[in-house]
Amino acid sequence: MSRHGWTPSVTKASSPTGSGTGTTLAEALKQAAAELAAAGVPSPRVDAELLAAHLLGETPGRVRALAFTDVPAPEGFSTLVSERAARVPLQHLTGKAHFRYLELAVGPGVFVPRPETETVAQLAIDAARRAGPAKVADLGTGSGAIAAAVASEVPDAEVHAVELSPLAFAWAERNLAPLGVHLVLEDLRTALADHNASFDVVVSNPPYIPAEAVPNEPEAAEHDPAMALYGGGADGLELPLAAARTAARLLVAGGYFVMEHAEVQAPAIARLLAADPAWIDVESHRDLNDRPRATSAVRRPAPEASPNERMKT
Repeated sequence: MSRHGWTPSVTKASSPTGSGTGTTLAEALKQAAAELAAAGVPSPRVDAELLAAHLLGETPGRVRALAFTDVPAPEGFSTLVSERAARVPLQHLTGKAHFRYLELAVGPGVFVPRPETETVAQLAIDAARRAGPAKVADLGTGSGAIAAAVASEVPDAEVHAVELSPLAFAWAERNLAPLGVHLVLEDLRTALADHNASFDVVVSNPPYIPAEAVPNEPEAAEHDPAMALYGGGADGLELPLAAARTAARLLVAGGYFVMEHAEVQAPAIARLLAADPAWIDVESHRDLNDRPRATSAVRRPAPEASPNERMKT
């Protein structure tokens, strides 16, 4: 799921799923997959196995193996399946989301990290590694996914994360505290004012959906917080461009900025950054589905003073 694909939500559907006394795991998984498929869940069998794995405390692979035995379905399985059929996000039901090498705590009130954002995290990680002992900022961290990925994969980096929503901040704090990330409750437009011109890398996955658009996935439209979805303005670019301005303020000369956006916004963002004298080397990047998902730029170095100007100082 992503924040693009802005069409009205699909109709929810559900049907009974049996996992009562005498129902085997195999039977329950088959019934659950049928119920989830009827509800329009994109990966019904996988979701059914993940829900069973969550209740059993097993891996999905182990659940698939157990399905060849007469082991009974776990208690409460049908209830979770019904909730998933109502398009409650899988991650809200299990309380966790996988992002790169991490397992993050998530739930109501925070944007669930998507696989396409892993590409954005990789760009930030690569830049932090190139910078040596890097100072990195994640603007609009949400669950803390990108900041956590950078902190865990670039252990010598000093990572700061910014989040405005108190609910999302609580989830981010849970995910980032063990990794030593500096988390602040601030608006990305004014954040980290005491750290101007000190970061080597700034990364952001800001809200970017246009105000009048509605995500086509019920999981996003009905369960992701609006604060994490809508970027402001008819084109959704108010917050993305604010993130770029903050990045320009925070970065050292030659510092690296990368930001996620919707594929349809890629040309406009590239054009606007290229026209801004703060940036050079503007580049578009594609996600795992080969869609233009992120744009990066380098903070323009200050012009070198001429010999005469240096003598005057």
